Amino acid sequence: MSDHHTYKKVELVGSSTTSIEDAINNAIAEAGKSIKHLEWFEVVDTRGHIENGKAAHFQVTVKVGFRIANS
Repeated sequence: MSDHHTYKKVELVGSSTTSIEDAINNAIAEAGKSIKHLEWFEVVDTRGHIENGKAAHFQVTVKVGFRIANS
């Protein structure tokens, strides 16, 4: 067992027609399918699409951090 941890970050863009929170969770869920040891995220950008005067689609850019195995 190591006495330290080493991490890596990847940048993802999640989307949702429902909410910013769903866009974040969609990005994390997809990342979790191929990346192990996900530990944290940070939202670095938020944007959306407007239709008929309302927010119709949400996009978030997130940096997802994961622990390098055995570190």
